[in-house]
Amino acid sequence: QLQLVESGGGLVQPGGSLRLSCAASGFTLDYYNIGWFRQAPGKEREGVSCISSSDGSTYNADSVKGRFTISRDNAKNTVYLQMNSLKPEDTAVYYCAADDRITTAQAMCVMTTAMIDYYGMDYWGKGILVTVSS
Repeated sequence: QLQLVESGGGLVQPGGSLRLSCAASGFTLDYYNIGWFRQAPGKEREGVSCISSSDGSTYNADSVKGRFTISRDNAKNTVYLQMNSLKPEDTAVYYCAADDRITTAQAMCVMTTAMIDYYGMDYWGKGILVTVSS
C-alpha cells in the first residue's frame, strides 16, 4: 500500500519542542519533494516547511523561520520536521505531502489551497495533531 504516515505529534507547552516524522511505505521518497503543511481550525491550509529531492534545499514559511527545520533520511525513507520554540499559534493538524513534479521546495510550500486542490499532490498523509498549550 502506497502511503505516508505522520507520527510524533501531541501536546506540548509553549516554548517546547516536538519532532514530527513522515514515513513512506510502498514507494521511495528519494525522488519526491516533501512538504509539511498545517491547518488550524477556521484557517487556510499553509505550507510550513518543504525540502527538494534534487539538491536538498529547503524552504520555511516566515511564521516558522528560525524555529522549524525540515530534513530527510533517504535510508530510512523518512522526512522529519523539528519544531522548536513552539507557540500556541502553531497548534494545527500537520500533514506531509510528496510530489515529484514540483520543481523547488519554495514552489511547493507557497502553493495556495486552490492551487493544491487543482494541481493535486502525489501523496498525502492523514495528518497529525499538534497542540501547543499550557
